[in-house]
Amino acid sequence: MSGMKKLLVYLKAYKKESVLAPLFKLLEAFFELLVPLVMAGIIDSGIENGDRGYILKMGICLIVLAVVGLTASVTAQFFAAKAAVGLSTKLRHAMFGYIQDMEFSDIDRAGTSTLITRMTSDINQVQNGVNMVLRLFLRSPIIVFGAMIMAFTIDVKCALVFVVAIPLLAIVVMGITFFTIPLYKKVQAGLDKVLSTTRENLTGVRVIRAFHREEQEEAQFHEENTALLHLQQFVGKISACMNPVTYVIVNVAIIVLIYTGAVQVNVGNLSRGEVVAILNYMSQILVELVKLANLIITITKALACADRVAAVFEIQEEKPIVETSMGRKTQGEPYLVFDHVSLTYLGAGAETLKDIDFVVNKGETVGIIGGTGSGKSSLVNLLPGFYPTTEGSVRLEGRDLKEMPVEELRGRMGVVPQKAVLFKGTIRSNLLWGNPDATDEDLWQALSLAQAREVVEGKDGKLDAEIAQNGRNLSGGQRQRLTIARALVRQPEILILDDSASALDYATDAKLRSALRGMEGSMTIFIVSQRASSIRHADKIIVLDDGEMAGIGTHEELLEHCAVYQEIYYSQYPEERKQA
Repeated sequence: MSGMKKLLVYLKAYKKESVLAPLFKLLEAFFELLVPLVMAGIIDSGIENGDRGYILKMGICLIVLAVVGLTASVTAQFFAAKAAVGLSTKLRHAMFGYIQDMEFSDIDRAGTSTLITRMTSDINQVQNGVNMVLRLFLRSPIIVFGAMIMAFTIDVKCALVFVVAIPLLAIVVMGITFFTIPLYKKVQAGLDKVLSTTRENLTGVRVIRAFHREEQEEAQFHEENTALLHLQQFVGKISACMNPVTYVIVNVAIIVLIYTGAVQVNVGNLSRGEVVAILNYMSQILVELVKLANLIITITKALACADRVAAVFEIQEEKPIVETSMGRKTQGEPYLVFDHVSLTYLGAGAETLKDIDFVVNKGETVGIIGGTGSGKSSLVNLLPGFYPTTEGSVRLEGRDLKEMPVEELRGRMGVVPQKAVLFKGTIRSNLLWGNPDATDEDLWQALSLAQAREVVEGKDGKLDAEIAQNGRNLSGGQRQRLTIARALVRQPEILILDDSASALDYATDAKLRSALRGMEGSMTIFIVSQRASSIRHADKIIVLDDGEMAGIGTHEELLEHCAVYQEIYYSQYPEERKQA
């Protein structure tokens, strides 16, 4: 319930609809409660006395009650739907914005598939729950207790049946509700797992087919999907018990009511119309309790899903980076300093980076090389603040990166990630991510530097050529060159190339390195690469080994003194080992 309370804040913009929906439902309930009295009048006064005029008048009254009730019902449904859909829309906007501000470590912990499920399926369940509550949560209890009160006004002995039946029904409904809430949470968690497997299979379909793993993956999916099915069937069976149990209780009550009413009619305490009215009230209670039972099931699902949605907002928010008194460059401080930096990912057993300590001067090119898993990407991910340092500090012009506004910090950097990511749209729209105000001349200049000009010129439409989702209509090398161009369009102070030329052939890679060398002095460049040729001309090269600095210096210095660098370099150029 606490999760739903936190989410109802997004319903504030729909206060009017949230009030009018149940009010119109109460109006409908009021008119519905009058129907059995009208029917009793028709039987006792109209049919008994053969008064056709009275029957016609009361018949018209029934039609009016039906029309007014229907109008009230439709109006209530309109307001309830507007409020529920508005809530879910605002909630999705809020969650999407929150996810955009989350730290990478929090996104890693939550999991992409879980976040997708919570933004779609879970919020849909919350929407359904709010819609049903606004329509029925007040109406059904009012009908139940109103019918019971109306029955008491007719005959106390018959109405005592209501007093026994309604508490029994309440016990059944509430008991099943409390038992199924945790089960629905498990169902949604199972849905997360199935979605995760589906997503993994769809994104990795080429690998699956290349290794002919279709049958194994189908078997795994079948196992997880069957487990979800069995859990859904189990909780569904428990929820399904609600309707038949309530029917049994109500029908037993009706049998007792008919017997008691017949006795009362026989002794002259009740008229036949009054017995019919009491039976109608019991039927109303039956219908409303069935609705209430279904409402409780929907609310149970909604509450379970609301807790899951609220849990996303409880994930530790990205630490706000605010300006401090260190607004200007500290005199004598180097341009960029890694001061004994260590990094440990959330939930990791060991440090990923340990005691990284070096200085970079403005305009230098820094190469970062090391074996797989040595921490190369982790190191450069500290620069834009994607992950916070766990020990030490990274300072840019004397200011700790944690104390700089995110907009300023990332606005000064151009990042080309290890995996080239392009978005559905045009080449132009993707490049303008780097700088929305860039001219066509700026775009072509960036494309030339990134060795991507020929890629664009070969497309129909040039800059306005369409790019499919994830850039599926481009090769790996073409995607990489366009992502480099996108970063260069920004004309950043610091350019980070995180192994972003791995799909390029050696000739194109050499041209790219030559173009970047022409920008030395105006831009500080970090190049992460597995290729020694890509970083050998850097002003300084950082060699990482298992998260620690194994060496730092120029290519010549490292080749002379760093064993790790020697191993990497000579494994790629064995002929030079022989010459050495």
